[in-house]
Formats: sequence, C-alpha cells, structure tokens
Amino acid sequence: MKLLKDRIKAEATVVGDGVLKVDHFLNHQLDIAFLQEIGREFYDRFKDEPITKILTVEASGIAIAVATAMFFQVPVVFAKKSASRNLDKDTYTSEVFAFTRNTRYLMKVSRRYLHSQDHVLIIDDFLANGQAVQGLIDIIHQAGASLAGVGIIIEKGFQEGGRRLREQGIEITSLAIIEAMDEGHIEFRD
Repeated sequence: MKLLKDRIKAEATVVGDGVLKVDHFLNHQLDIAFLQEIGREFYDRFKDEPITKILTVEASGIAIAVATAMFFQVPVVFAKKSASRNLDKDTYTSEVFAFTRNTRYLMKVSRRYLHSQDHVLIIDDFLANGQAVQGLIDIIHQAGASLAGVGIIIEKGFQEGGRRLREQGIEITSLAIIEAMDEGHIEFRD
C-alpha cells in the first residue's frame, strides 16, 4: 500500500534491535483518516470472504480492527492480555511470546463471542515472530470457527513469523513488508 509505505518512509524511526516506531500515527497517537484508509484497504482485499467477526489483540490492534470492521459491518472481538474482573471465567486461552515486550502472556477471549459458525478475519498492526497471530488462530480453532485470513499493517519480513505462517497455508495480507531496516534506512519488499 503506497500510502502506508510513504508514511513509514517519512515518519517512522528505527529504535534498537528490530523495533520500528510508528507511534505518532498508528499505535499511540492515531491518525483517524489514515486508519480509515487502512480499513478500506483490508475491506477491498477480503470483501469476497463471508466474514462474521474481526479478531485482534489489545491494545494496538483494536483501532485498526474497528476501522476495518466499519467497512464489513461486523463485530470486533479482541483478546485480552491480562486478567480482569470483568472478563468471563469461561474463555479460550493461548499463551504467546510478545516480541516488543520480550515477555510471555496469556491471551483470553470469552467463549460468548466466538462460535463454530463464525468466519473470522484476524487484523493486527505488526507481524514479527508470528506468536500473536498463532495465538489468535489457536483461539479460533478452539472455538471451532474458521479463519478467513490475516490482515497485517506492517510485516517484518526479516523475521520468521510471516514465512512460518505461510508455510502452514495461512493466507496473510500485509500492507507493507519490510525486508531490512536500521537507523536512517528502511527497505520494503515489492
């Protein structure tokens, strides 16, 4: 997606080892008009699928999932990363490793919100090692639902997540795939 790549080139910064900072337009401060274009792009790419739910992980994935769901006119379900008194005790759970936080956590989704008749589209901001997406797929399988596909805004093509998921036959649509990056340089896959 040219608009996204242009925005990354102009505004993103590389911090430390493999971290791309896009917090001023994507995952801290949100550019709503930009998110609407992202949602429209995911809709255009998945509109032939009979999607009934969009699934993501809190927190950064929620805004993107909502922008996409507005075009599909379906509910958004987000996996919670931490225990909460307002979360049902009857949940689907999957343990994953978070690349950015360098920690393991248990993602949970209430069994009330995913069912066997659901056809689910996963939406997330980044794909690095693939753990979050794999955890969401695990939750979809636990519910007996079907996976429509995976929509990712930025994939780190130099990490293994995308390759491993594609080798499993999972359809991944990434709006921008970064092949290499360091301070002052970001290279995209065509």
